[in-house]
Amino acid sequence: MEPVASTAVIGIGNEFRRDDGVGWAVVASLQDRAARRPLPPGIVFAQSDGDPGRLIGLWEDTALAVVVDACFPPSSQPGRTHRWSGHPGGSFRSAGPARHSTHGLGLVEALRLGGILERSPLRLVVYAVEGADRSLGAGLTPAVARAVPGLVRRIEADIRGHCAVPAHPPRDERVPRDEWVPRDE
Repeated sequence: MEPVASTAVIGIGNEFRRDDGVGWAVVASLQDRAARRPLPPGIVFAQSDGDPGRLIGLWEDTALAVVVDACFPPSSQPGRTHRWSGHPGGSFRSAGPARHSTHGLGLVEALRLGGILERSPLRLVVYAVEGADRSLGAGLTPAVARAVPGLVRRIEADIRGHCAVPAHPPRDERVPRDEWVPRDE
């Protein structure tokens, strides 16, 4: 099956939980940037609460899905950004009970379910931005807000680089979900 959209950019989070809203802020900034400086055609921008069913619906049958979410590790450096992409030789692992996300079921569970249902993107890139504050309230902390413009440029480069790649492999040549490994770039 051919991809429905060439690219889905999905911001996960909650704009009323301070830094947890970084995914939404990145998507909004990318949409503003795209209005001034057009991106390749076929891009869908979406904001999600992270529900696995909704995530799968947003990225299924896309050639590229870029997901942006906040993370809250114990020794965080607010604004530091991590990038993972599909890579053979390992697997994404659930963070378990001490997870660093604000979502009950996370991205890993959505990826596994999407793989089982054969409703996943051909290629996935995940950006996790370390946050400082996930308390109730609107607005990002200054360190996380400063990370947004650079992240928008990185995602734009991912999109443009992906669009320069020739034909997409058929679904059966996709990397199986149990062979993806997180890679900090």
